[in-house]
Amino acid sequence: MEHGLVFKALGDESRRKLLDLLFVKQGRSLNELEEHLPMTRFGVMKHLKVLKAAGLVTTRKEGRETLHYLNAVPIQMVYDRWVSKYSKGWARTLTELKYDLEAIEMAEAKQSEMTKHVLEVYIRTTPERLWQALTDGSLTEKYYYGTRVDSDWTPGATYQYLTPDGTSMLDGRVLEAEPPKRLVTTFNAHWDPRIGEVPESTVAYEITQLGEACKLTLVHSDLVPGHPLTEGVYRGWQEILSGLKTLLETGEPLVITQPRT
Repeated sequence: MEHGLVFKALGDESRRKLLDLLFVKQGRSLNELEEHLPMTRFGVMKHLKVLKAAGLVTTRKEGRETLHYLNAVPIQMVYDRWVSKYSKGWARTLTELKYDLEAIEMAEAKQSEMTKHVLEVYIRTTPERLWQALTDGSLTEKYYYGTRVDSDWTPGATYQYLTPDGTSMLDGRVLEAEPPKRLVTTFNAHWDPRIGEVPESTVAYEITQLGEACKLTLVHSDLVPGHPLTEGVYRGWQEILSGLKTLLETGEPLVITQPRT
């Protein structure tokens, strides 16, 4: 994704407001977003078009509605590239969105409903190489917080992401495996005692070939709104997908030593 498009998209107050709304509650319809902005339906659609072009918003058809989701991976990629070089100036710019998000009334979220995250990243690679990077422990340790995944990836099999000392950071079961197109697993986190007992969630990886590149769509469903795990895995997926893209496109690892919760 071109970084200039990300900065352009974030430069407008109305577009930041749309991202704020999706941060508070993922999966909003156009009608729902329109209610929060003092402009016409066409105006909201124009702003969403800019956000989608920058990769900051992704959509999924559910029934008769098209729902919108915040995709913060492009912001993470800009952070990975620039903050280490110009930490003071760029960090201030890139965290303006964070401050705006935290200022939104969290009461808008319906705590009684489960939620999901939908993230997308475009990677210059083949479906086969991308599938291998998702399922080969010698590769996951280079971008997945230093953990090696272990599984035979057949439906019904178990999997674990193991730290260097053999501790299981997370585990689950393989629900679907259609290499190199689709992988669906359950998800049980163990990395932080503050997570506590939460229901098992589900992660789906969808790989779509687009010429010389692949679009990887990650859908993490059945998450509890407002729970520390839900916030933590969203930040974690941003870093993991950014590291995955870096590894496959440059051959260089982008290892983040521990997940932030």
